[in-house]
Amino acid sequence: MNFKPLSNRLFIEGLSAEKTTKSGIVLPENSSGEKPMMGTVVAVGPGKTVEGKLVAMTVKVGDKVLFKKYGPDEIEIEGKKYLVGDEDDVLAVLV
Repeated sequence: MNFKPLSNRLFIEGLSAEKTTKSGIVLPENSSGEKPMMGTVVAVGPGKTVEGKLVAMTVKVGDKVLFKKYGPDEIEIEGKKYLVGDEDDVLAVLV
């Protein structure tokens, strides 16, 4: 399924880092039950309209981003989980 976000929305595929305890045990990525705070942008809207002018998005598809923990909403499309939020939810692009 193809989709195109509207306005300044973006779809993020969450990345979870493996967690290792002090004793060396590797915990599965969903062991804490928390939403990821890092991910890869998979779809981007055209941007936000401010005073009648379109302000283009600064993030693009393929960017790895760090975002607010409780900013984006989690949705599921065809069995795959995505985080959907505004560009304002993105804190940084990882380089």
